[in-house]
Amino acid sequence: MRLNLRLEASVYANCSSSSFTSRSRNLHGCPCGYLLGGMKTGANGASPVCTCTAPQIRRYLAKISGPLLDRIDIHIEVPRLSSEELMSKRVGESSATVRRRVIKAREKQLARMGTCNGHMKAKELREHCDMDAATKDLLKAAIAQFNLSGRGYDRILKVSRTIADLEGEEKIEMHHVAEAINYRAFDRKLFG
Repeated sequence: MRLNLRLEASVYANCSSSSFTSRSRNLHGCPCGYLLGGMKTGANGASPVCTCTAPQIRRYLAKISGPLLDRIDIHIEVPRLSSEELMSKRVGESSATVRRRVIKAREKQLARMGTCNGHMKAKELREHCDMDAATKDLLKAAIAQFNLSGRGYDRILKVSRTIADLEGEEKIEMHHVAEAINYRAFDRKLFG
């Protein structure tokens, strides 16, 4: 996959408390642009493979800034589909079904705290992200293995809570946290 980020945000400078809108072109995940498998097809039908070393990727992403990547809740690898997969008759959930589930989860979040999970503060995270000891151990291991910051940890909790809400679960379970960890593709790619 070729990672493309389209950025447009208000950025507040610490030194002057001024803001400006930053617009940029697409941004790749590594110097060659093929960190997660590439999107272009070569003459023989094969996708180019990233040729960058881990240190080159880390240096490149350091230019993007860890704090910026930390502010992206979900990093997903979307691999190129094979012709068999594209032509498959297998059908997933309909958009209408997914929409109903999302609406129900949002209603649950609004009833619980008056806002969506993405806006939870530290106190709300502690209050609404209850999990058992084994699930907490999984989260601790992820923090250590992927060198997660406090912000990265909070993002995983918020996404875990949302996954549980989408499944209609009151408590965050181990598979919710595991799925949320899997959505941190760059943490896994760089530190896993």
